Amino acid sequence: MPPTHGQLVDQLIRAVDIRLLDPLEILLDGPDAVDALRTIVRVRAESWARRLIDGDDREAVGTIMRVVSTLYPGDGPFEPPIDWWRTPLGQVVVRRVGHPTAGSVSYAVAGAMLGITRQGVHDLVARGKLVRHPEGGVVPASVRARLQLEGQPKRA
Repeated sequence: MPPTHGQLVDQLIRAVDIRLLDPLEILLDGPDAVDALRTIVRVRAESWARRLIDGDDREAVGTIMRVVSTLYPGDGPFEPPIDWWRTPLGQVVVRRVGHPTAGSVSYAVAGAMLGITRQGVHDLVARGKLVRHPEGGVVPASVRARLQLEGQPKRA
């Protein structure tokens, strides 16, 4: 089930606060220097969530890339913990782009993306419902397609 707008906004605000504003508050010796930024982040998080959930593909992908690269910087590929895919942001990312940087994900990651077990992923691959990557794992686009299919109304 896709996250709600409110759930996504809450996670975005918390993530920016923990990863960016709290360290800045420490560096600048107190909250006074970042209080205005916290207010701006609350307003902007509403806009980010709207673009991520309801924006066109270009808006959503652009916002995902900005958010992910800012909140999870690194010299290597983006590899969040498996549980991250179960968060509101993780669920929006997988529904909008699959995995933003990987051509293949492990069965465990695919399971987290889908909210099922690794064995469940194995069963879906065996039945041709998910695409196995030639070098192992699962193609993230097939996980995304599966989630989109599950969101379609059932036909009688």
